Amino acid sequence: MFSRSIALLGEESMALLQSKRVILFGIGGVGSWCAECLIRTGLTHLTIVDGDVVQPSNINRQLPATRATIGRPKVEVLKERLLAINPDADIKAINTYYGENGISKDGSFNFQLSTFHFVIDAIDDVAAKTNLIIHATRIRGLKLLCSMGAALRFDPTKVTTGELMAIKGDALAKAVRARMKKLGAKPYRKVKCVYSTENAIRIQNTDRGADKVQSELPVKGSLMQVTAVFGCTLASLVIEDIKKGAR
Repeated sequence: MFSRSIALLGEESMALLQSKRVILFGIGGVGSWCAECLIRTGLTHLTIVDGDVVQPSNINRQLPATRATIGRPKVEVLKERLLAINPDADIKAINTYYGENGISKDGSFNFQLSTFHFVIDAIDDVAAKTNLIIHATRIRGLKLLCSMGAALRFDPTKVTTGELMAIKGDALAKAVRARMKKLGAKPYRKVKCVYSTENAIRIQNTDRGADKVQSELPVKGSLMQVTAVFGCTLASLVIEDIKKGAR
């Protein structure tokens, strides 16, 4: 099943990939595609965390979302799909949200982040995202990868990577940094992120005859052509890191 992965990565890298434990927070338009990319490449141990259910508005970009899965917990639907790809994979589905200091939002679940090799952050809630970044960077040896804003973008060729504190033109990165400043806290080390250099899409505000940034509207537009590239890029960073470790 993984002959094409092995042909490119090599036996040693594949063995490492299959031994690593990854926890992924947020399995929407970005995280769901990240999960599938990792499992299809050969990752064996994956924990997926999300407290949301499939909504009709998810169908345009999220892997778990179809007409048949509306109303079901996203983690349950995605786990079924990932096991259909590789029945031998160890997939843990946690139907909750991240809160603070490794604990779920309702305080009922300890994620024990120190037991993982990689944490992937695909959360769109600023408070939860900030808490996860601060906590994860405190844990020695734990590798953290984050997604910034994939909404309001149209061009997948503008997706790239950068360090959280140096990213410009991304409203989510800016909001996370502002919340860190408010809390008086910073990451304990540099945080590698996936983001887009494309400016946020603007629409014509016909009432005032002027452009209006779409983030000011009640619903932020987003497309699979960009969100899926964000997710696959996050997965590629994990795979690249593991390959380097096999050299």
